Amino acid sequence: MSTAVSPAERSPGLVLSWIGATDHKRIAAHMAWACGVFLVIGGLVAVTMRTELAQPGLQILSRDHYNELFSLHGSTMIYFVMTPAALALGVYLVPLQIGAADLVAPRLNLFAMWMLVGGAAVAFFSLLTASGYPRDGWTEFLPMSNDTFSPGTGTDLWLAGVAASAISAMILAGTILATIVLRRAPGMSMLRIPVFTWTMVATCLNVLFAFPALLGALGLIFVARHTDIAVNPAAYLNLFWFYGHPVVYVMFFPFVGASLEVLATNARRRMAGYGPFVLAILGFAGTSMAVWAHHMFTTGQVTNQYFAVTSIALMVFAGVEYLDAFLTMWGGAIVMRTSTLFALGFFAQFLVGGLTGLFVASPTLDYQANDTYFVVGHFHYTLFAGSMFGLFAGLYHWFPKATGRLLNERLGKLHFWLLAAGTNLTFFPFFILGNEGMVRRVADYPDQRGLADWNLVATIGSYVVAVALLVFLVNVVWTKALGASAGPDPWQGQTLEWWTESPPPRHNFESLPPIRSHAPLLDLREAESA
Repeated sequence: MSTAVSPAERSPGLVLSWIGATDHKRIAAHMAWACGVFLVIGGLVAVTMRTELAQPGLQILSRDHYNELFSLHGSTMIYFVMTPAALALGVYLVPLQIGAADLVAPRLNLFAMWMLVGGAAVAFFSLLTASGYPRDGWTEFLPMSNDTFSPGTGTDLWLAGVAASAISAMILAGTILATIVLRRAPGMSMLRIPVFTWTMVATCLNVLFAFPALLGALGLIFVARHTDIAVNPAAYLNLFWFYGHPVVYVMFFPFVGASLEVLATNARRRMAGYGPFVLAILGFAGTSMAVWAHHMFTTGQVTNQYFAVTSIALMVFAGVEYLDAFLTMWGGAIVMRTSTLFALGFFAQFLVGGLTGLFVASPTLDYQANDTYFVVGHFHYTLFAGSMFGLFAGLYHWFPKATGRLLNERLGKLHFWLLAAGTNLTFFPFFILGNEGMVRRVADYPDQRGLADWNLVATIGSYVVAVALLVFLVNVVWTKALGASAGPDPWQGQTLEWWTESPPPRHNFESLPPIRSHAPLLDLREAESA
């Protein structure tokens, strides 16, 4: 006697369907939630460190615990927040922007997503070991990370977790790039793909060329820890920084694209200089692979003049992007939405990071600034004051597409102004502290030259940043419960993702419009009004 099994009985359970979803939109959403959790962890660690540094002397942490925390903060933000967040934007948006039903190799993307989560969990688990979390920063330079100076299993778990995150990123970059090459809609040539998608091309190329060097560097640490082979620290530095500078642009390019799309949409204009931008973003990606050793000016191991020239050359490509942003807004009817504010904040504050980068790109000046808080200020103006604001510009712009609901604009603008105030209160004093000679990665500092006053200002700023992020969380929760319906295109968007429903169906599109440029929906509106 046979028994029939109904479709309902055959369907996977709720948990299995959640963890095993291969839709690129679900994978991106899971990555976003994971990055959000890791951001909370990294942010709480940062506030704890700033609390310790508010005044001279040890307040709430021992030196070893402080060293663990700055390593945990840096590793979390680089490997498990900003890099995967940049790729998650691509995972979600690229198929929608090029008219594809999904990413190439969906099961492989699912595996990469869980590899990222698992890698983070393994790295965090080192906190529970007898040796604790590594104490040598997110860079884990040799010889400090060998078994003599960093005994125990904590560093080994960190190595495994970071390696998993790097492999995850390479898989996702490969599938995103393959999707762009192979699955564009009819009529969409490479010179008709949207601006954001071009930034993902550059991002994926950087990941695929630079991240293998990180695996090589991690391998050198493993060899130094578990064999009798002597590893040259300079070899580690070259491998690590060959990854370590391009990764800055992995955490930058997608947010340039997001901010440019926000400005074009909210200025009601086609983006200016599309062709020069494409050349600039590809030149930017290529040249970023040739500047790694400006992090090694003070080692005496590199040709300083060459790497100074290549580092300064990056400003040419950045200048094209800024000129395109300015010309796009010029003469436009700009709608000052929350996303607009964050896009403008991104360009303004990243400019501070870029200009201070000129100092550390000059060997003569870098000898003065090296390992001081000036470098910490430069780095945070690029990655937090810059890229984090670009990320929020994208979130406010595309949140209605992903959820079907509009984030609250009043809460959004409160979030922006609090975050802008807190960010600059926190990080601008770092330049003054660095100029006064305060070195980074220290739990204590002398009570002289105004160091205590500027550290207190920075600590107060970090609390304001925490409040700003809490406002954003409240906005998300409120919107999910009570937010207004967005409809398919609340902003009069220009690219294909605004052609479909909000949120999009499983395979994204039921039909596609004619594609004659990188802004097909703007083409339609212009044709209708002609």
